[in-house]
Amino acid sequence: MQQLFARYRPDVVYHAAAYKHVPMMERHPAEAIQANVLGTYNVCVAAERAGCERVVVISTDKAVAPSNVMGATKRVAERIVEAFSTGSGKIYCAVRFGNVLWSRGSLIPTVTRQIRLGGPITLTHPDMTRYFMTVTEAVSLIVEASYQARSGEIFILDMGEPVVIVDLVYKLIRLHGLEPGVDIEIKWTGPRPGEKIHETLVHGSEVLLPTEHPSVSRVLQSEDSVTRRAEIEQLVTRLGSLAETDDEHLVSELFEAATTKARPVSDRAPIDPQQEWAILPPDAVR
Repeated sequence: MQQLFARYRPDVVYHAAAYKHVPMMERHPAEAIQANVLGTYNVCVAAERAGCERVVVISTDKAVAPSNVMGATKRVAERIVEAFSTGSGKIYCAVRFGNVLWSRGSLIPTVTRQIRLGGPITLTHPDMTRYFMTVTEAVSLIVEASYQARSGEIFILDMGEPVVIVDLVYKLIRLHGLEPGVDIEIKWTGPRPGEKIHETLVHGSEVLLPTEHPSVSRVLQSEDSVTRRAEIEQLVTRLGSLAETDDEHLVSELFEAATTKARPVSDRAPIDPQQEWAILPPDAVR
């Protein structure tokens, strides 16, 4: 990585490489850490040494109160961004959003293939919801967010309302001139390891502030919540060592690192209404 950066000397880096398959990463946490944590750290180090002006790390809604290994690794990646932003003189930021329609291995291509094969369509849970946006929307808003960054921010993209997966699948079946449950069987498999029924884009302790773009918000962070460089270097070293040996404590250490500085929230845990998501309208900021 350092050889590539030294050769091409990029001014701006969009770091989107990651293992993102939730059940696969549950089965192979060491691989998830090596790619998503150590990989992000290596990109940031290489960019810093090459004098790169701006590094944008692509995060995910699964990094919010993570319930799976993939989400936990991306939350640690967000912390790496915070650490590199302090005292570097360069701009490091993360952009967090949900699912991208028609991306490789995503819902619509998978369901379309199952329809063309005559079914069945395998779904996990009738209440499952997810946020979706198109590739064009995602790319344009990531670029917009990155050029509003001053360093260390996490940006959230406006993805509208969450979509009920089964409703979307029924529409796809009918667009093919077929009837759900009649022409195409729906097979319920149950949530996969690490999956939530509903995802959220912000944590219960996070406050969103508007930016100049109506579809991009900035997470407000207190000074004492920012991860320090020495802290992240120790953390990455520790996780990398555990990942090399696939240590039994690897997952617990990962989740401890991912939930530091944040109050854990899950689908099953009660949420204090006073600490619920605070979205500030544009006129609240002066």
